[in-house]
Amino acid sequence: MVKTKSIWCCVECGHSQSKWSGQCSSCEKWNTLHEEEPLPVKRFDDEEVKGAKPVKVDEASLIEEPRMLSHIGEFDRLLGGGVVKGSLSLVGGDPGIGKSTLMLQVSSSFAKQGLSVLYVCGEESVSQVSMRAKRLGIGSESLYLFSETNLTTIKQQIKALNPDVVVIDSIQILYKNEISSAPGSVSQVRETATEMMHLAKGRNIATFLIGHVTKAGEIAGPRVLEHIVDTVLYFQGDHKQGYRLMRATKNRFGSADEIAVFQMDARGLKEVPNPSKLFLEERRDNHSGSVIIPTLEGSRPILVEVQALVTESPFSTPTRRSTGIDPNRLALLLAVMEKRGGYQLYHHDVFVSIAGGVRIDEPAADLGILTAIASSLLNRPCLPSCALIGEVGLGGEVRSAARVESRLKELVQMGFTCCILPSRNKKGIAMGKEIELIGVEHVKEGINAALC
Repeated sequence: MVKTKSIWCCVECGHSQSKWSGQCSSCEKWNTLHEEEPLPVKRFDDEEVKGAKPVKVDEASLIEEPRMLSHIGEFDRLLGGGVVKGSLSLVGGDPGIGKSTLMLQVSSSFAKQGLSVLYVCGEESVSQVSMRAKRLGIGSESLYLFSETNLTTIKQQIKALNPDVVVIDSIQILYKNEISSAPGSVSQVRETATEMMHLAKGRNIATFLIGHVTKAGEIAGPRVLEHIVDTVLYFQGDHKQGYRLMRATKNRFGSADEIAVFQMDARGLKEVPNPSKLFLEERRDNHSGSVIIPTLEGSRPILVEVQALVTESPFSTPTRRSTGIDPNRLALLLAVMEKRGGYQLYHHDVFVSIAGGVRIDEPAADLGILTAIASSLLNRPCLPSCALIGEVGLGGEVRSAARVESRLKELVQMGFTCCILPSRNKKGIAMGKEIELIGVEHVKEGINAALC
């Protein structure tokens, strides 16, 4: 027999080559090449997609089918108003974060509406999932459990049952007999996900794939997995705390970067309609190093608390640590604070944290972060019921932020009476009677205005 030659595929970009090398020649990432065997010629044999024909864009049907509502408000809002039929969604998160619990609750909600749901529990037995369902108070005649990892067998059951919703727990455990590599490998994950995509689109089935994550917090498997699916949902949160954050990093049917907050208890996950109240309920007043920032998560404004701790360093090289913000961004802000603000931090350790496990990526939080650091350094608390908005440039100037009025409405709703914001954003805002607005143009001016 002729020996089958292996190929080496890149996990990040999907580039393939005949020999191994430490760096991918396409995306130039290191240690991303994995060995695979050539796939058979016949790969996708789903008969529903074979009859497709090109259609002119003007002649395409514009009839929009109603979305399927799970009646879990935060989950439906995260997806853009409900689940689209024929969509393929990927749910990722750390082990034990609540992925299976949430999808079991969503499956039960759909089943109670009379929809047929197939829950493929490849990592657990049917009895184990049934025990969890009883603990959560879940039971329905339209919810089917199926413990299987062979994709061919799963496809046969889907075609026989013809469900409205399918949940795969998890995609890394599925395998195809035609591929010799182990389940969870690059080729297995890519091919099984693509098969599920063809099945979902061909039969108009809303499909959810639960995915594992690596130590770096990224979904395990090839990067092409996130390109195949329509929606990518990430579960975040601290296991020691009772609430979870779900973020939509990709959404073809709605807004991306949306966030939903859930509370974990003995009965499962419960939605939190007002996350700002949750994040601020343990805040202490007149406490140095604490500042409130109205941040935007997609279309929703959320109030978060930034905590900073500045202490003298006993070593020649001070420590800089951050939780919830980019450490490179923190280093840049500290340099601006020293150069433009005149604060000496070269012999101090600086620790910055976003309370509640939230991660902030938008630049409008810069002024609040620097104010929290200055408050801890000078041991002066921030003004009571005061929040800060503004991006800080390298010259120390405070730049304008987006959608300031929605942030201010959230502040007023939570009882705040003062807000320090860029001078440009202050112009044209008709909320001066409801909340006091202080416009600033320089970082040092903003810090002085915020501290007592």
